[in-house]
Amino acid sequence: MELNINPSNPLIMHVDLNSCFASIEQQANPLLRDKPVGVASYNSPGGIILAASYAAKALGITTGTSVRDAKKICPDIVIMMPDPDKYFDAHRRFSKILGKYTNSVVPKSVDEFVIDFAGSPALRHGLTMEEIGKRIKQDVKDSLGEYVTINVGIGPNRFLAKLAAGLHKPDGLDTISATNLRDIYDSLELIDLPGINHRYSARLKLAGIFTPLEFLDAPLYKLQHQVFQSIIGFYWYLRLKGHEIDSIDFGRKSFGQQYALGNKTDDIDELERLLMKLCEKTGRRLRRDSYQAQGIRLWLMFKDYSYFNSQLKTRMPLYSTQDIFNAARHMLVTTAIHSPVTNMSVTVYDLKPTMPLQLGLFDDTRLDSRSLAYAADDINDRYGEFTLVPALMANMQDVIIKRVAFGKPGY
Repeated sequence: MELNINPSNPLIMHVDLNSCFASIEQQANPLLRDKPVGVASYNSPGGIILAASYAAKALGITTGTSVRDAKKICPDIVIMMPDPDKYFDAHRRFSKILGKYTNSVVPKSVDEFVIDFAGSPALRHGLTMEEIGKRIKQDVKDSLGEYVTINVGIGPNRFLAKLAAGLHKPDGLDTISATNLRDIYDSLELIDLPGINHRYSARLKLAGIFTPLEFLDAPLYKLQHQVFQSIIGFYWYLRLKGHEIDSIDFGRKSFGQQYALGNKTDDIDELERLLMKLCEKTGRRLRRDSYQAQGIRLWLMFKDYSYFNSQLKTRMPLYSTQDIFNAARHMLVTTAIHSPVTNMSVTVYDLKPTMPLQLGLFDDTRLDSRSLAYAADDINDRYGEFTLVPALMANMQDVIIKRVAFGKPGY
């Protein structure tokens, strides 16, 4: 039996901050406003633009453009390094604003939230979703500054709310419901749909699906068995019609940190120091979310563009920074460093929750690394990141600097 378009009132809102990093920098410094600005991973020619102001976007400078190419397009572009603390402060203010309207607020990244207004007191007070959206826009300006704007999208599920939020950037407010869904799809290309990249678009076209409307009308059997050849086809069948599938949390799979070395090196002592800091940052995130791991992966890229990739399953759970480092170091020292290393990453996987806690033989002794990790994390939470660090990390405050992750904020 064919499933109909979801006729429910659209109560899901997707909000995101326009050109987040760039607009926050322009709000902080009025001299940058209305100018081409790029916030880049590094200000060297090989750095990548993470966020471009709208003046820069109008010239064709977008996320992923190299600093070298950005300056070719616009020699006067202002290139800035990220200021994560500034962006995390904006995220907290943004989150506090949304919490005034409902307690069902899910951060998707540092600049993006999904809000479920089912049962919200704001609706019981007679406000419409569009009126709430307008109030949130004004609240953001009042809290973050007049130069900061957001897009608001409203829909019956997360997918359509996100699609609506992207219809009229910057500073848009749009609603997609059963009444206008077909008209919206008719105005778009496949690649305009969130989650449809060029690879998926090509796969759909091979199956004779060339437009979002044809995608919407495709039968379940065709999507599941011909196009995607998996349950993903069923998810798209539901998603396109406004039924919720994306609120399901399939759980965290891994934690990791990556670093592009500013000073490329084949010195094993220096590589160990960098590795320790990557392991500390990975371990902090692992412990903060109450996980332990039983798998670890080390990846190195060399100056000659070759790479090393190895993974290890451990008998004992990885929890403390020292545990993670010991496992990663074992892989590092057995690697032939035949060329200077340019990139390094550490990832822990096969995650298990730390609660309920299984008692170990050395718990409550001086060999209890878990308690030591708890104590170190508590000190660093209280007095600032890297207040207490392993000796190997001494004087590394400005190495592997704080970054804003794509995905849920990790401050």
